[in-house]
Amino acid sequence: MRCPGCGHEDTRVLESRLSHEGRSVRRRRSCPDCNYRFTTYEQEEAFVFQIKKRDGRVEAYIPEKALRSIQVACQKRPVTIDQIENMLARIERNIQDAGERVVASEKLGGMILEALTALDKVAYVRFASVYKDFKDTEQFMRELSAIQAPPI
Repeated sequence: MRCPGCGHEDTRVLESRLSHEGRSVRRRRSCPDCNYRFTTYEQEEAFVFQIKKRDGRVEAYIPEKALRSIQVACQKRPVTIDQIENMLARIERNIQDAGERVVASEKLGGMILEALTALDKVAYVRFASVYKDFKDTEQFMRELSAIQAPPI
């Protein structure tokens, strides 16, 4: 690793620690030439995929956009930001494991709906109303009856 202080080619690692849930390594380094100390982070390469919209356009997947839409559905619900982020990370990991580089927006939306069903049913209906573009109360009622638990 090149020293950012003097440009010396060889630096020494003083300490290494796992960070970000073990997904990256934080290293404290020192330059033997100028004694400059600095921190570097090593992390796995980000998996990048694209979203194919209903109209055929393909655009970059923006995690913040997905997170924001889920947060809106979960407003004033007993759902924490950590739960939402973990849910989204699992969905992204499933897409990565499948090796898909272009994912249909319908598939991503379906995966989010499936995860929201387990997390919070009200948030599910809120997200579904926008995602499925409900036009009337009948569509709401059909969606509600689909997620209600059968009587015991």
